[in-house]
Amino acid sequence: MKGTAKVEPCPTKVLVVDLDQPLPEFTGDDRYQSAMVVGTRDGVPRGAVDVDLGPTAPAFSDQLAPLFTAAVGDLAAVAVPDADLPSITVVVPTIVGRSEDLQLLLDGFALVDYPDVEFLLVDNRRTLPEDDPLPDLIAGRSRIRVVRELRPGISAARNAGITAASGDVIAFTDDDVLVEPEWLRAIGSRFATDPTLDAVTGLVLPTEMETSAQIWYERYYGGFSGERSFAPLTLRAALGPKCLRGSRVIVRDAAGSDVREFAVYGLGAYGAGANMSFRRSTLLKLGSFDLALGTGTPARGGEDLAMLIRILWTGGAIGYEPAAVARHRHRREVEELLHQLRGNGLGFTAMLTSLILADRRHLLGLGSQLPLAGWRMLRQSLARIRGQKVGAAGTAGHASADLYPRGLVVNELSGYPKGPLAYLRSRKQMKAWIAPAPKVPRDLVQNLHHETTRGQDDR
Repeated sequence: MKGTAKVEPCPTKVLVVDLDQPLPEFTGDDRYQSAMVVGTRDGVPRGAVDVDLGPTAPAFSDQLAPLFTAAVGDLAAVAVPDADLPSITVVVPTIVGRSEDLQLLLDGFALVDYPDVEFLLVDNRRTLPEDDPLPDLIAGRSRIRVVRELRPGISAARNAGITAASGDVIAFTDDDVLVEPEWLRAIGSRFATDPTLDAVTGLVLPTEMETSAQIWYERYYGGFSGERSFAPLTLRAALGPKCLRGSRVIVRDAAGSDVREFAVYGLGAYGAGANMSFRRSTLLKLGSFDLALGTGTPARGGEDLAMLIRILWTGGAIGYEPAAVARHRHRREVEELLHQLRGNGLGFTAMLTSLILADRRHLLGLGSQLPLAGWRMLRQSLARIRGQKVGAAGTAGHASADLYPRGLVVNELSGYPKGPLAYLRSRKQMKAWIAPAPKVPRDLVQNLHHETTRGQDDR
């Protein structure tokens, strides 16, 4: 690949350390000379630092000092009684392309602690193979229900999940994600304690950093969505002229203090489809996910961001809750990463096209925010070209050509010009997708809901 880093990184160990317990001492070995350490208190992540495990590195405990500084002043979470928690439906779109990852996700669902939950797996395959692994994957899992959606694309699958859901809250995740046992309790508690919230997004951490592609992705983005915050936040539209209302977002911390203001089109820093949830009433009010956006369409992405932007654009509120933890398996191969980055760029401008066609006020919103947003994107791209690592405060760290290949920047930027036409192609295809689906044999649409005792070991 053009622009390949001079030195491919060694595997990085992902560690979780309880900051309220005596700190362990970790040292490197033949495989791991570095680590990403996530510090927790009361089971909630409070920060993350990169640690050197080499033979000449400072003491492990000394390198963790920033975690204690970051955790100072955190507000204690409010315990919500089970009776006050909303019912939740978890929706997972899948084409069953990664059976191992899907099995790990389903195993994790069996450990989720929540009083009123159902799990919907939306099978988005057009046809089923003769050696279909799905029946075996869900066998004996009493809380898993499968629904079919023959129309292609993750938006169609998400919409099918909304239609089939019974919960007051609908939570979405992906089939290459692991969720923590307290994931839903954190989401439900946030909705219960703040009735004004329309959506809650959560923290996404890597499950592993074993390959160059996975490490480069973390270094390039500084987090799954471009930034990673470990503090509870609330996002609302900033006040302004009616024609521009919703174009800027104010971020407030748990104490109600303003911490940041930015263009609504940069909302991806605070939410992603791998870990987002909505009040069912909000989704019914706003309408379905755009069928012409998302994985499985020519537009390749953007459906999650479009829905979150619509909430703020129409006067709603979003809570970011770091206690709701999902762990994502980043792409392991370099070609997969390059494909993803091209899709990210294309999907972003496809999403903007979707918003403009749905509400022409977005032209004014984009026009008013373009100078600031354009300058910020230019600075970020230049920093990445120089090899700087992106973090929660923008760009940080010393420039290094070995952090990641500069070609990653080119791959992402190359997708931006293609997004609008890709979205228009998707819309054209959508006309066929919304036609009545072909009749499917009854044995292919059985809900595969196996009744077993709740105490059965689903693993």
